[in-house]
Amino acid sequence: MRVSIYVPKSGMLSLLNKSCYWECLLPSVAGVSGRRIIVGVSGGIAAYKSAELVRRLRQSDADVRVVMTPAATEFITPLTMQALSGNPVHTNLLDTSAEAAMGHIELARWAEAVLVAPASANFLARITYGLADDLLTTLCLATEAPLFVAPAMNRVMWQHPATQHNCLTLQQRNVTLLGPAEGEQACGEVGAGRMLQAEELLIAMAAHWRHGPLAACQVLVTAGPTREAIDPVRYISNHSSGKMGYAVAAAAAAAGAKVLLVTGPTNLSCPDGVKCIPVDSAAQMAEVVKTNVSQSQILISAAAVADYRPVVVQDRKMKKSSPELNLQLERTEDIIALVASSKDSPFVVGFAAETDNLESYALEKLQRKGLDMIAANLVGEDMGFNKDDNALTVLWQDGKHEIERADKSIVARELIALIAERYHAKSTS
Repeated sequence: MRVSIYVPKSGMLSLLNKSCYWECLLPSVAGVSGRRIIVGVSGGIAAYKSAELVRRLRQSDADVRVVMTPAATEFITPLTMQALSGNPVHTNLLDTSAEAAMGHIELARWAEAVLVAPASANFLARITYGLADDLLTTLCLATEAPLFVAPAMNRVMWQHPATQHNCLTLQQRNVTLLGPAEGEQACGEVGAGRMLQAEELLIAMAAHWRHGPLAACQVLVTAGPTREAIDPVRYISNHSSGKMGYAVAAAAAAAGAKVLLVTGPTNLSCPDGVKCIPVDSAAQMAEVVKTNVSQSQILISAAAVADYRPVVVQDRKMKKSSPELNLQLERTEDIIALVASSKDSPFVVGFAAETDNLESYALEKLQRKGLDMIAANLVGEDMGFNKDDNALTVLWQDGKHEIERADKSIVARELIALIAERYHAKSTS
């Protein structure tokens, strides 16, 4: 019995000695930029290669956390990995500095991918049988992020039927095996069992995001508030920070989509891998959406677009001359309803921010505007706008899914996974 594995393209290993190798590979590994990646290090002499792996990931602008088994610390020190990753190294299953002392849960939710390199024969056996006797194995069981393992061991250990059986079982569970490569080993023997080089691991990781659930899609996301001018100084707006919409755009890009983010005024930086078009008013946002929506398969309207705007905008600052001021307002264009009612409408996802009757109001909006899906959240004291966390009730025709309160990046990833599932279901129906 043999397991199928990722192997480098022909000639790749011969390039490793060329000084230009890393520079030539930069476009190939750009997919890891901005990704949250946990590097797990198990015990084995190949642990020294993990230092270079972490350095390369950081060089590619990935956010890296390192988790080491007790055996791994015998081969390379946590201090080395901390210096290279720029973050504290995790070794203890119960972390008193973490929330509720459950660091493995925090790390599991934080990660976009877990890469165990090297993955020893012992680690592969323990994870195959669901053992959770240290932080790394517990983390691998607790995370919903993709799991990659880079085997590294003596050639006889790799070829042993037990190891082959374990690897085949892991692959059947959607664990991705990266390697091993063939060559001279630390024990002096020659054969399969060498851990892949850092560059090869990065290429494989980047390829994962190029083939995500939304890889074939262009996604248009709106985010943030709009500002409706009263005069050159004043405007009507709302409390939206844009954090949820930006998190959704980042999660869509992580799922492989080509993402255009149309954003109202915020203090946020454009997410990596996302094209941003800034706007101020509802009219400007509507114009950009109408111009670009025909190229998009999915529209996610997370922006808090103003419902009304002043009929007349003063060209000079209004002076405070009266105890009362009356403004005549008119409705702004309903962007999402316009798109949803168009002949070749994309898959349309709306947002509903409510202070009460969350589900009933959201369901009414879903049906009235003809949306494919709506994500509803409560706003008010200690929730919603300007917060780093959120909770969503996601509704579609004859369907519902609750996303528990968590960091908005985590909520966004779960929402995007659900959108991808519903989008593909509709496309094939």
